[in-house]
Amino acid sequence: MLVLTRKPGEQIMIGDGIVITVLEGRGDGVRIGIEAPRGVPIQRREVIEAIAAANLAAAEAGPDAEDALRGLVPPRATPAEG
Repeated sequence: MLVLTRKPGEQIMIGDGIVITVLEGRGDGVRIGIEAPRGVPIQRREVIEAIAAANLAAAEAGPDAEDALRGLVPPRATPAEG
């Protein structure tokens, strides 16, 4: 990990297309601005982790999941006997 000290207005470049600008310090936090090409996704880590946890929880079926699903789907009509 590279650790840098920057003052408001100073920038950090990552490769040729990403620029991080320190905007201001606020108490125990820092506001930053990120300039990146449109195709580069930028997300906060805690958001990505929360989405992953929600997806994992949704994918886990409980012991009564099959019965719950059957209760949501109406029974199929059988063809009339002729």
